[in-house]
Amino acid sequence: MQTIGNVWLWGAFAVVVIVALLADLVLMRHGGPHKVTFREALWWSLGWVALALLFNAGLWWYLREAIDVASGNRIGLEFLTGYLVEKSLAVDNIFVFLMVMGYFAVPEEQRQRVLIIGVLGAIVLRAIMIFAGSVLLTRFHWLLYVFGAFLLLTGIKMWFSAGQEPDLEANPVLRWMRRHLRLAPQYAGNALSVVRDGKRWFSPLFVVLILIAVTDVIFAVDSIPAIFAITTDPFIVLTSNVFAVLGLRAMFFLLAGMADRFHLLPYGLAVILVFIGIKMIIIDLYKIPVLVSLATVAVVLAATVTLSLLRPAKPTHY
Repeated sequence: MQTIGNVWLWGAFAVVVIVALLADLVLMRHGGPHKVTFREALWWSLGWVALALLFNAGLWWYLREAIDVASGNRIGLEFLTGYLVEKSLAVDNIFVFLMVMGYFAVPEEQRQRVLIIGVLGAIVLRAIMIFAGSVLLTRFHWLLYVFGAFLLLTGIKMWFSAGQEPDLEANPVLRWMRRHLRLAPQYAGNALSVVRDGKRWFSPLFVVLILIAVTDVIFAVDSIPAIFAITTDPFIVLTSNVFAVLGLRAMFFLLAGMADRFHLLPYGLAVILVFIGIKMIIIDLYKIPVLVSLATVAVVLAATVTLSLLRPAKPTHY
């Protein structure tokens, strides 16, 4: 398992993440649970992007000095491409979060807590899956073809399902919880469960957290193979993933109420997944340059966002 990560790089990354999380927990929750405003979410989102770019610049500078200029440029582009891919796929993840929280009418004050747990869970889950994937790819190169085919099929499926509202009532996890757990109809503050008449009842907040965790797993299965098409270095894969996830909470509040404005974005994400899937499948025949991958992802995202704004979705009539 080849990686540029050494003790100093891993240590610097860990320090940056821990400090960033503490700052997020303290500053964004300043004043207690509250409804996050659009302005607040915008500044936090810009801050997370700036932090990722600063880390990328620092990594690029270090590698240019420690290895050589060509390696620094290549790895810097790999990080940036991976970050952009993961960030764009995270937007689709957020749309599902919005649907789940809207369905269960999660109070504004509780949404921050749900997202904090979701972000921390996503970081741990991705770390486990990335290191496992790196070990497997080192031993079984042919898994790249499997990942490529999976992303290709996922992209095609996403294209044809774009614009369709997921049926949460048919969700197997929710149906299982309804059959096997006592679910309380009302929230009980921050409590995940309450005891009434000697019996434990699980609050809607518990159900939401479980569904968010399952969503994290599903999207990790989609997104992590995508970045392995860009690089198999676990340090670059993990750092770009984590920096994309760190801004998930701020992005949620930024996009809340704006999902309909980006109605064409799922089509763009589908195209990106198909492109990355093809890139993985043909990797031993032709290796698409990282700069071409970065340009493709950026152009597709810019095009779909622009077209979404220029051609708003038609209102749905019931």
